[in-house]
Amino acid sequence: MVARLQVESPRREDLIDITPQVNRVVAESGVPDGICYLYVPHTTAGIIINESADPDVGRDILARLAKLVPDGIPYQHAEGNAPAHIKATLVGTSQAVPVQGGRLALGTWQGVFLCEFDGPRTRTVIVQVMGDKAG
Repeated sequence: MVARLQVESPRREDLIDITPQVNRVVAESGVPDGICYLYVPHTTAGIIINESADPDVGRDILARLAKLVPDGIPYQHAEGNAPAHIKATLVGTSQAVPVQGGRLALGTWQGVFLCEFDGPRTRTVIVQVMGDKAG
């Protein structure tokens, strides 16, 4: 099963928890055990798995990326969003998560996040659930 999630990013940079939407797709797939592959078809956004219990973790990730890849220094990319491209490259555009019992097999504190680096925008997350259906 393949689904496309549309995610609104309200800020220029943000980590948006999409775990509930992805788990909904997994449940609707009818696959009890398999793999959920997530892909973001954008060059200035990415996807990560990280702590979802404390929002300070996300703020720390964005702050550190801002120090690693600062705005306001010369880049050759003329559109002005070169830092967003670099950050997306650093975090990556895909993740694979095991599916167990019809849900994402995430750790206790883990969540799936869309990483926005050039918003606000509407982003697409492709979710593909692979495995044998129950029954």
